Amino acid sequence: MRILLVEDNARLAEALLEALTDQLYVVDVVKDGEFAWDQVKAIAYDLILLDVMLPKLDGISLCQRLRHHGYSLPILMLTARDTSTDKVNGLDAGADDYVVKPFDLQELLARIRALLRRGSSASPPILAWGKLLLNPSTYEVTYLDVPLQLTPKEFSLLELLLRNGRRVLSRAVIIDSLWKSESPPEEDTVKAHIKSLRHKLRTVAAPEDFIETVHGLGYRLKQLS
Repeated sequence: MRILLVEDNARLAEALLEALTDQLYVVDVVKDGEFAWDQVKAIAYDLILLDVMLPKLDGISLCQRLRHHGYSLPILMLTARDTSTDKVNGLDAGADDYVVKPFDLQELLARIRALLRRGSSASPPILAWGKLLLNPSTYEVTYLDVPLQLTPKEFSLLELLLRNGRRVLSRAVIIDSLWKSESPPEEDTVKAHIKSLRHKLRTVAAPEDFIETVHGLGYRLKQLS
C-alpha cells in the first residue's frame, strides 16, 4: 500500500514516516499542498494523510480540488484545531476521517487500516494462490500450512503479485509500487528480491516456477491448475 503524507512539520513528518514504514507502507512525504497535487496526478496512492495548515495550498482546498477532479482515494486529515466547525469543514471538503493533534499513534494507524479496508472492500482479507496464503493484517505467509519467513520487502513483493495474479508486472511497475519515489532502486534490485523470494518458496515445497518470468516484460504468478 502506498501513502502520501502531506505535512510541513519536519519532526512530525519524520516520526510518521518511520511509523508507517514499520507497518510496511510505502510512504512519500511532501511539505505543501501544490506539490501534493502534483504527486497525486503522477502516482496512484491508496491513501492520503493530509495536514490542514499547509503552505501554498491548504489541506481543505487540496481536498476539495481532489474530489472535484474525481479522486476517490481515502483522505485522513490531520489538524491542530479541535473545534466542531473545523471538523465539519474538513468532512464537507471530502475527507473520510479527521484526527486532531496531538494524536495517539496506535489510534491513527488503526484509522488508516480501517480506511484502507474500506477503500479495498472487494479484496479478500486473506490472499490466496493455490496452497499459498498471505494475511496482510498479521504479515503471515504459509504454504501447505508451513510458515514462510520473509523480509518486509519480500512480503510486500509477494502481496503485490498476489493482488495482481496473472497480470504481468514489469520491474518499473514493481519499483513504483514498493519504493519511495525519491529513492527508487536499480531494476536489478527487483531481480534480486524475486530470486530470494523464489528460493524461500522452494524451501517450503512450492513449485520452481511459482513466480513466472515473462521474458522482456516482467513477472506474474504461475497459472493455477
